[in-house]
Parts: sequence; structure tokens; C-alpha cells
Amino acid sequence: MKSTSWSPVAKWYNQVVGEGGHYFHQHVILPHLTSLLDPQSGQSVLDIGCGQGIYARTLLPSVHYTGIDSSKDLILEAKKLTKNPHHQYYVADVTVSLPVTASSFDHAVCLLALQNIKDGSRVIKNVSTALKSNGDFVVVLNHPCFRIPRQSSWGVDVSNKLEYRRVNRYLSPLEIPINVHPGLKDSPLTWTFHEPLEYYFKALKQAGMVITNLEEWTSDKQSVGKAARAENRARKEFPLFLALRAVKINI
Repeated sequence: MKSTSWSPVAKWYNQVVGEGGHYFHQHVILPHLTSLLDPQSGQSVLDIGCGQGIYARTLLPSVHYTGIDSSKDLILEAKKLTKNPHHQYYVADVTVSLPVTASSFDHAVCLLALQNIKDGSRVIKNVSTALKSNGDFVVVLNHPCFRIPRQSSWGVDVSNKLEYRRVNRYLSPLEIPINVHPGLKDSPLTWTFHEPLEYYFKALKQAGMVITNLEEWTSDKQSVGKAARAENRARKEFPLFLALRAVKINI
């Protein structure tokens, strides 16, 4: 079984993400996230695939935060960056079980991590078990309809002055290796696991959750130059990220 831990690329990832997140964390994901998930003082939040704990540092100091990641190196970095008595971190395989008490969290979040974990449906089931009744779970994904590594790309329609998105495959589940440093020999790999939208809907339903919000977030970047108009229009039409908010049904 292939390892999906990001420990082999932790040093590189720490440089890319840093304490506050990369560009899209700061300009798109975290600003939009507050409309879907806004934990209040005294509430509890579970962060799946937390990495360096970027989300933890956006919360009110009095929010009880628990971050879990399979990478020991990333958890060590998170502990260094976050000094808060209400925060705790665990190294664990979230597809097996979560080292937390069942029905104990008000909220859960997974930011750009679920697609890097094989068998996301098990993760969703375990998160549902950890949530209180009526607790919510927000998942942010690289948009599975438009951003499929090695299977999607930009194209240019010169005659109509348009940029379009080409998608070669969508419905098929895919295990896709990602070269961290494509130009280097023996570059370390990470993995992404593509699934279509229906996979996530079914997994949430089977875990006793109902989707209450779906949002698609675009890039805020702006191009300049001769192709700027086409590039900016395409950027507004094809979202980078998909956000789902689901609530655990009170049974």
C-alpha cells in the first residue's frame, strides 16, 4: 500500500505554506470559509489533515481546536507555530479511526486534504462519528470537475479569443502521483485521489449527513497583456475550489 503521508515533503511544504498559508489560503479559502464555518467562543473544532495548523491560527483564542494529520513532521511544525492551551494535535491515520471522543465536536473542517487521502468515504464516516448531532462538516476540495491532475488543462480558441477548460476524464476514480519537483531526478511524490461529485454526496449521506451548502470559489488573480481579457474571463468561469457544508442529522 502506497504511503500518502506528507512527511517526505514536509520541509518543502513548510516553505510553500508557511505560518499563514499560501496565496489561495489567504486570498480565497480562508476569507470565504467564514461564511460556512464560524466557530464561537467555547465551541470545539476538529481539523482533518490539518498540516501546519493554518486554520487553527484564524480562530478565536477561546475555541477548542483539535488538529489531526498523518505526518509527524507537519504536526511538529503546527505545535511550534501555535501556542494556545485550547489547541491540541494528534498524529493518526484518519481513514482508520480518530483519537477523539465520539459525538464531542460542534464543527469539523478539511481544507484541501481529503483529495490527498485514499478512501475519503472512511474519513467522512469517522468525522460524522466525532460530531455532535447537528454538528457541521466543511470540506474544501480542488474542484473535482475542473482540476484533475494530468486529466484537465487550459486550451486556447484563437478564432474566438477564448480560453477553455479541457477535461479528459471525470467519472472514473483515479490515483494520480504528483512530482513535487518535476525538474529534479528522484523527486518525492505525493498522491491525489480523484473522485466525481457523486462520490462525496453519497459518502456524506451514508455517514448520516445532509449537505446544506455548496459554494464554488474562483481565483482573484488578474492577468495583464494581450491575452488578459480571455484569461480573466476564464478565471471567473472555472472555479478553483469546491466547498461543501454538511450537517449531521439528529437521529
